[in-house]
Amino acid sequence: MRPPRFWSDPQARVFPWLLSPISALVAACAVKRQKKAGWKAPVPVLCCGNLTTGGTGKTTVVLDLVARLKKRKIAVHALTRGYGGSIKAATQVDLARHSARDVGDEALLLAQQCPTWVGGDRAASARAAVAAGATCLIMDDGFQNPGLHKDISLLVVDGVVGLGNGHVLPAGPLREPPADALARASAVLLIGPDETDFLTQYAGVLQDVVRADLQTGLEAHGLKGERCIAFAGLGRPSKFFDGLRQAGVNPVQCLAFPDHYFYKDRDMTHLATLARQADAQLVTTPKDTVRFPLAFRKQLRTVGVGLVWQNDSAPEALLDQLLNQRPA
Repeated sequence: MRPPRFWSDPQARVFPWLLSPISALVAACAVKRQKKAGWKAPVPVLCCGNLTTGGTGKTTVVLDLVARLKKRKIAVHALTRGYGGSIKAATQVDLARHSARDVGDEALLLAQQCPTWVGGDRAASARAAVAAGATCLIMDDGFQNPGLHKDISLLVVDGVVGLGNGHVLPAGPLREPPADALARASAVLLIGPDETDFLTQYAGVLQDVVRADLQTGLEAHGLKGERCIAFAGLGRPSKFFDGLRQAGVNPVQCLAFPDHYFYKDRDMTHLATLARQADAQLVTTPKDTVRFPLAFRKQLRTVGVGLVWQNDSAPEALLDQLLNQRPA
């Protein structure tokens, strides 16, 4: 499923107006839900969330912050719902046993870097993580989930798409009214150029704002001059394709799949055929790679993405604020 075009068009009027009664109900439910008090863990909790449906780069942000916490010798555990996976109860991800169909693709990426727990009940996951030795918890998504108290909430915004048309689901891509979310956030992280004038439009309700850019991984350097077919199943696949081009890799073809898409046998056959016919290397993202069987991964070159903070002291200050709230 791909989002309707009017979600990204601030000038759209007809569909948002027709869907406004449902949007008002969704917004009211979201506001009511936030009035519930969540369980307060005995360790600091940092939430990296977003306001829109689809990908904004949350997992990339979480991985960056996890690496920084590990450098500080903090026993950090990650919590995520496990979107796309079949496991719903609080479960620690086991890379030797679980697949993307069990726990989702993001959980597998996180588990490569730190102990990771999936489950819709964030409080239950948090309790399990603390019992397993976590001294700090970081949530990948869950900004709208009131079950677990957050000490710091970092709201991630994709600068290229901003908040879309500014309407709440289903009239737009927003999970809740923007003023409510922005007021509740400890800080906003804007990734990439501010192409929608987000900073100007919401200046009156923004708290602290930090900036960062995405940087294609060094793996791309080995692909310069090679014939490549790039494909990705992300919220915005164009980010991956543009990043490759900026790194000097010019794919002969780019294929976009839906976010969290589970590739079928016919997709693998199709991709392999395209690569053979074009005498090209298949290139994709880490998030896509983990959704393939191990045998097919041998045909892929994986190129990751990292976060480059415009002020490198900003994430460290955020972590200082998080860790100083509670005794170590």
